[in-house]
Amino acid sequence: MTAPDFDTSGAPGDGTRAVRAGLPEPVKYEPTLPGPVFAAHYHLPGEPTGPYTYGRDENPTWTRLEQAIGELEAPGRDGVETLAFASGMAAISAVLFSQLRAGDIAVLPADGYQVLPLVREQLTAYGIEVRTAPTGADAQLGVLDGAKLLWIETPSNPGLDVCDVRRLVAAAHAQGTLVAVDNTLATPLGQRPLDLGADFSVASGTKMLTGHGDLLLGYVVGRNAGPMAAVRRWRKIVGAVPGPMEAWLAHRSLATLQLRADRQTANALAVAEALRGRSEVSGLRYPGLPEDPSHEIAARQMRRFGCVVSFTLPTRARADRFLEALRIVDDATSFGGVRSTAERRGRWGGDAVPEGFVRLSAGAEDPEDLVADVLRALDESATL
Repeated sequence: MTAPDFDTSGAPGDGTRAVRAGLPEPVKYEPTLPGPVFAAHYHLPGEPTGPYTYGRDENPTWTRLEQAIGELEAPGRDGVETLAFASGMAAISAVLFSQLRAGDIAVLPADGYQVLPLVREQLTAYGIEVRTAPTGADAQLGVLDGAKLLWIETPSNPGLDVCDVRRLVAAAHAQGTLVAVDNTLATPLGQRPLDLGADFSVASGTKMLTGHGDLLLGYVVGRNAGPMAAVRRWRKIVGAVPGPMEAWLAHRSLATLQLRADRQTANALAVAEALRGRSEVSGLRYPGLPEDPSHEIAARQMRRFGCVVSFTLPTRARADRFLEALRIVDDATSFGGVRSTAERRGRWGGDAVPEGFVRLSAGAEDPEDLVADVLRALDESATL
């Protein structure tokens, strides 16, 4: 499922928006995307009323990137603010720790990103009650009562379960609960959490958003001025700001986002379709497969299904042999890059997955080459 170049209303399509997002008005003899601004301080005579005062608070390079991400996450939506961070975890922490106080209740996914258990420990140490439930079957509804903040991760990483964001948002807002959605795996071209009613869309720009595996970045997009002011204040306090070079590289990379997302999504589906015929593969998950347990919900709220496929091989040893046999798929953590990666997630110890569980991120290689590499590695790993 991909969006057309232009929708029926005549608004620019995904490719056009990605290429043009956040660019300044053309100036004769100036570059289309001005280079990074390296500045710790700015000329500041008189009262500090201008937009740029100190390098920890604002930077023109961040401003352009934040505008670009906002245009992709919430096109045509007024009153939306975007803040860039040094990493995805910096962005996640900024939302959670800026909105919650001792005595509050937070609801997190039980099957989310592997650093969330550490976050839970820290929240609990600050006197915040943390409840968890799986992403699938909208199970977080069962522990939502009285919560100050609901954190959603859909599709979940690494299990690829999907929840009904609109349903969860409706229940949360009915009792005054804020909702944040981790949009890392879907990207703004695959899912728009604010359009689904969420208060925050949060993501690691390290992954498919920038797509080259060479920088760390995070962002928060929010619809409400009060909560976003608290997020901005938190960023100032902890100094979790991106470097100008990273911000500029990220903005440059957005121009190819639609091209990469379409190719990588198609490649992920091709790999998933090839794997479903293999007897040694169990627990195959990809929201784009019609038979996937999450497909029906994903098709209602996602515009692209992402680049990640997960599956389980019979044993840890078989998974290790499979990964070693791959030639054009790198054995590496993270996902979303133009070069395919795969790893046995159990090696980190932070995910409740079988020892033979593999998370594969489809890159932008030729699909025939990628599928052939995966199938050949499966064959070779079958022998001792």
